[in-house]
Amino acid sequence: MRLFAFLLTKARSATLGGFQNAQVPRHLPKTFAVLAGAAAAYHTWYALPAAACQQVAHEGHHDGENEFANWSATHKVRPQQLFEPETIEDLQRVVAQCHATGQKIRVVGSGLSPNGMAFSSQGMLSTVLLDDIISVDKEKQQVTVQAGARVQQVVEALRPHDLTLQNFASIREQTMGGFTQVGSHGSGATIPPVDEQVVSMKLVTPAQGCLDLSQEQDPELFHMARVGLGCLGVVAELTLQCVPSHQLLQHTQVMTRQQVHEQHKQLLQKNRHLRYMWLPYTDAVVVVTGNAYKEGDKVPASPAPATQDHQLAPFRELLHSLCGKVRQGVSPDQELPSQTMENVDRMSGTELRDHLLAIDPLDHLWVARVNQAEAEWWKRCEGYQRGWSDWLLGFDCGGQQWVLETCFPCGTVKQPSGADLQYMEDLLNKIEAAKMPAPSPIEQRWTCGSASHMSPASAAAEEGDSQDYLFSWVGIIMYLPTENERQRAAITKRFKDYVTLCKQELFQKYAAVEHWAKIEPAELTSKELKLLQKRLYNHYPMADFNVARKRLDPKSILSNEFVDLVLG
Repeated sequence: MRLFAFLLTKARSATLGGFQNAQVPRHLPKTFAVLAGAAAAYHTWYALPAAACQQVAHEGHHDGENEFANWSATHKVRPQQLFEPETIEDLQRVVAQCHATGQKIRVVGSGLSPNGMAFSSQGMLSTVLLDDIISVDKEKQQVTVQAGARVQQVVEALRPHDLTLQNFASIREQTMGGFTQVGSHGSGATIPPVDEQVVSMKLVTPAQGCLDLSQEQDPELFHMARVGLGCLGVVAELTLQCVPSHQLLQHTQVMTRQQVHEQHKQLLQKNRHLRYMWLPYTDAVVVVTGNAYKEGDKVPASPAPATQDHQLAPFRELLHSLCGKVRQGVSPDQELPSQTMENVDRMSGTELRDHLLAIDPLDHLWVARVNQAEAEWWKRCEGYQRGWSDWLLGFDCGGQQWVLETCFPCGTVKQPSGADLQYMEDLLNKIEAAKMPAPSPIEQRWTCGSASHMSPASAAAEEGDSQDYLFSWVGIIMYLPTENERQRAAITKRFKDYVTLCKQELFQKYAAVEHWAKIEPAELTSKELKLLQKRLYNHYPMADFNVARKRLDPKSILSNEFVDLVLG
C-alpha cells in the first residue's frame, strides 16, 4: 500500500521573519526555509508528495491503491478511483465519461482543508497536474492560470511583471482552484475574500460541458460558482485580478484587552492589514498590522531586536522547570521525553509550544501556563519588519490541529458595530467559565464583503456594494501535538465540547457561520446536523445553489458525504 498525503512543508522563524522559498523541481515537494537568527530551520508537517502524480497509469487514473490524508491527519481516504488529467481536454473527457457512468469524482487540489471536504472513497479527481500559468496581462493587471497552480507558483510567475495577488491566507501551498472554491481569505477591513479576485473562470460541468463564466457571461452562475465548493463543476482555469507588487511595513505589538477595545476602531480604519491573536487566560492580545512601504520611508524607532535565546526563554524555562519532575496527575505517556530536553535549544517557538502542550493538553491550568509563556514570548518579539507582501502576510498557524473558524458581520469600516470585540469578550469569558483547555492563539481577522453568493462574507451584499460591509473571522484551535492515539482521541473529544460551546453560546447571537473548509458534519448528531443545515439555509441561497447543482451535475458525481450531509 502506498500512502500519499498532500504536501504542506513549511517553516516560520520564531521571530518575525518572512518566508524564503527553496527552489525545487516541478511536482516535487517544496520546503520553505526560514532564518531564525543565524540558523536555518526546516519544519515538516504531515506531507505527501505531489510527485506521486508522475506515476499515473496511461489512462490517467489509479484503482484504489492510494491513501490520502489532510495535513493534520484528521481525515484519511482511500479512493476506489483517482483521476489525474494533465490537460483541459483530458479533464473534459474524464468528466464526460464519469457523468455517463455515474462514477463519483470529488475534486481535490492540495487537500489542505481541515475537514477533508474534497475526499471521497468512491472516486477523486486531482487537479495537481493542471498547474500551468497561461498568461499574464500586465496592462490589465490580470493573470490566467490553470486551477492546479499553487498560490506560491502564481506569485513567483507574477513577480517579474511587478504584480502580485491582492491578499493571502496563512499558507501558500493551496491550489488556486481550492483557494477560491472554499472562500479563503486574508486580512484587511477593506480587502475582500480571495474569491473576489476571480474575474472569469472556465468550469467543466458533467451535464453541460465546459462553460466560460464572468460578470459578462452568465453573471448569476458566475457569482454562484466562484465559491462553488467543487459542486457545480471542475474549475479548469481562472483569471484573477492582481495588484502592483508592493512591500509592507509590519508591526507586531502586544496590547492588553482594554487597550485593544480603546484603539480598535482606529486600528481597523488606519491599517491595510490587521490581525489579532488573543491568548486565553492572559490579558495579552498580539496585534499585527501591515501597511504599504516604499524604499526610503522612515521606519518608526523601536528597541533593538532581542536575541533568539532571549525571545524563546519563556518557553525553554517552562520546559526546563519540568526536567526530572513528574507533575501530579500526569500519566507516564505524558512525561517529558529525555530527547525533548536534549533538543530544547534547537526548537522554534511553535515547536516548543507543541512539546509543552503535549505534556498535559487537557488540563486548563497547564494550558494557561503555556499561554502565559507564549504571551511573554510575543512581548519579546515586538517590533517592525518590512518585506514583500507575499512574504509577510503568511504566518505560522502551528502544527497539527483541530480548528473551527467562523465569519460574522460587524458593521462597516466607517461605522463598526463592535460585534467583533463583543464576540471575543463573550468567547474568552465562556472559555474561562467552562475551564476549557484553550491554547493560544485565537486568531481574529477581518475582510469586507464578497459578491459571491456562497461566500461566508456575502450576507449583506444585496443591500448595497458588498465591499462597504465589514466581516470578522475568528478561529479557535486545539493542537494535536502527539502521535499517541489515545491522547489524540481525548483532545478530539474535548475539542467537540469547545465547538459546542461556541455554537450554543455565540452562533445565533452574532449570526455566525462556519468557514466551509472547517465544518465537520460527520461528527454531528442528527439534531446538530439539522441546526447546521438551518443555519446555512438562513445564510446562503441554498435552494438556488442546489438548483444549479441539479442542472449542472444531475447525477451528483461531484458530491461526497460532506456535500450530501451539509447541502442535502
